[in-house]
Amino acid sequence: MDATSQLETEQKYDAGPDFELPDLSGLPGYTVTGPETFHMTAVYFDTDDQRLIANKVTLRRRTGGEDDAWHLKLPVRPGTRRERHLPLSAGTGTVPDQMQEMVAEFTGGRPLRPIAQLNTDRTIRRLIGPDGQARAEVADDHVTGRRLDADGQDGPGDPLVWHEVEVELMSGSADVLAAAGNLLRAAGARPSASASKLGRVLEHS
Repeated sequence: MDATSQLETEQKYDAGPDFELPDLSGLPGYTVTGPETFHMTAVYFDTDDQRLIANKVTLRRRTGGEDDAWHLKLPVRPGTRRERHLPLSAGTGTVPDQMQEMVAEFTGGRPLRPIAQLNTDRTIRRLIGPDGQARAEVADDHVTGRRLDADGQDGPGDPLVWHEVEVELMSGSADVLAAAGNLLRAAGARPSASASKLGRVLEHS
């Protein structure tokens, strides 16, 4: 089976525990879809010495969302990554051979194992432009993440719990990201201190 591919351009914002998503209908020229809620589980894979994350590459198996799949994210430029997908059936506890080949230049052939698990309660809303096209997706995420040990079990210590908002470009100009970001900052959110959810968990542990 062949992996699908797409570009992902998004911005992340840290939100306090009491943060409430502002009324997105306040953005001129956009209408907002009603909220949809998902409960997602993602298991991240890397080498023991974390060669993927050292190269800004993430590899995960995620269930519970609209895009249940194996996801491989490769850096393109700041704020943009190329994302490649394989169906969940390509593998369960072991990274599919095809994706192992895609990251071989980073891993040097070293084995990949689960290194972290993230559970996310996500509520999404989409910003619709005047032409009826979805321009951006706003995801309000409540996340619990923890490291996994060499056997794939929960590592020591308490899990990390946090609240963040992602704004992802779906079509058209990236101006919609700036407009949504201004609204979020006015409501008290701040640009994320971590480049990724996985990075935040690894920095905490």
